[in-house]
Amino acid sequence: MAPTSTDEALKAIYLTAEDLNIAASLLYQAYHDDPLLMKILKSDKSTASSYEKKLRALIREELNSFWQGHQPLIGLFKGESLKAVACVFKSDTQMKAQRYWHWRLKLMLSAGYLTTQQLIEKESAIREELNEYSTYHFLAFIAVAPGMQKQGLGRYLLRALDDLIENDNETAGLAVYVTRDDLHNLFITSGFKCLKALAFSNVQGSLLFKTKI
Repeated sequence: MAPTSTDEALKAIYLTAEDLNIAASLLYQAYHDDPLLMKILKSDKSTASSYEKKLRALIREELNSFWQGHQPLIGLFKGESLKAVACVFKSDTQMKAQRYWHWRLKLMLSAGYLTTQQLIEKESAIREELNEYSTYHFLAFIAVAPGMQKQGLGRYLLRALDDLIENDNETAGLAVYVTRDDLHNLFITSGFKCLKALAFSNVQGSLLFKTKI
């Protein structure tokens, strides 16, 4: 059953195929200035237009891999309008750090071999740090629409993820890797604990985990 809200104005439900383009747009806007993605995607001294092309390709291929892997893509709707999105995967699925062969091929063609390898190495290192948990969920992306930020939508979406985790008898909890201070504070005040400070491409971040109650 999809996570749902008791608020008539907002509802958190699983995305459909028709929602993916809007979800991609929200993620693109949210992660355009992400310090780690900027560092990785600009690793070959890309121009601004090249960076934006790579970012769009990454988001598109990630969403496709989540969709094809039947992993949770949860949207927060106000009426019929998608206002926030979260992309989660479960650690014991077939969607590994290398994703699927067609993901690797498409991303290498659009973003480059070095970028693809760096992204795979980052996720592999994070998974290694989480080995103490036999099964867990990982929040790969979260985004709130411009103009709707600082209105509690991110926290609302995290509560929907709490429902997802609590209803799964196999998972130990929810992990996330953050590099931005504002998101770090959001997760900490939502019950996440810092497991370890990790740096990739000289960008500092924190691996956080929220244990299922």
